[in-house]
Amino acid sequence: MINQLKVIPQYLIPQHLLSRLMFKLTRWPGGAVTRWLIKRFIQHYEIDMNIAASSDIRDYATFNQFFTRTLKPSARPLASEGPICPVDGQLSQVGVIEGKRMLQAKGHWFTLEELLGGAAQWANVFEGSLFCTLYLSPRDYHRIHIPVTGRLTEMIYVPGRLFSVNQATTEVVPNLFARNERVICFFETEVGPMAVILVGALFVGSLETVWAGTLTPPYGSEIKRWYYSSDTAPVLTRGEELGRFNMGSTVILLLGAQQVAWLPELTAGKTLLMGQPLAKMLR
Repeated sequence: MINQLKVIPQYLIPQHLLSRLMFKLTRWPGGAVTRWLIKRFIQHYEIDMNIAASSDIRDYATFNQFFTRTLKPSARPLASEGPICPVDGQLSQVGVIEGKRMLQAKGHWFTLEELLGGAAQWANVFEGSLFCTLYLSPRDYHRIHIPVTGRLTEMIYVPGRLFSVNQATTEVVPNLFARNERVICFFETEVGPMAVILVGALFVGSLETVWAGTLTPPYGSEIKRWYYSSDTAPVLTRGEELGRFNMGSTVILLLGAQQVAWLPELTAGKTLLMGQPLAKMLR
């Protein structure tokens, strides 16, 4: 009941307007004000700047430059084999899609087709596949990397709401991940089809990929699809950057279950770092 009361204001506030405002504020070159905000943020969230490519806050002209900071190459070593974790974050859910239904939180389910913006053909592809949901808090590293080497085949932008995606909200807002704005990236990989889904959230003012640049804002009102031929499709090498978030949000990963299986030690609530192993090879 407490969580339900906390979420009520999110239904009432202008989610997209506030997120557009956050987008502008985080890109404001505020000089001393920006540096003060960055310093307070680092202290509040106990962020380890020793692993950042630059630990000097004077190198970040805007808050967003700091928030999407790169890390030293040695900060996130890649596991020797198998799919790796694409982000730093908390594992909210992990398991196997039950037919075409996915678990959001205890007592809350949503369908694969809803998540994929009504793309029935892709819902059929991933029926019974592996899925995991990774939540990025404000303190986390906010660049997204590809779990296995893959060739991009299609990308879908799905407009939607911008509810928060923290644990309290996922427990009470029905179909949360199928309601929020999102960008779905489909890849053909050495372990079969894979989807990496970037889910927007309140104050997440920008969803971005390395091949298409900034996709939001502006916020669309219709589903958009991009198809990539084998001749022109981007190919990303395992561990290479795929995209990034502004502020905290969620990544949902879908993997075919024919060639890989989740590692048994993966459980909901576990904190993971980009590059750590997620799944083992079956072949």
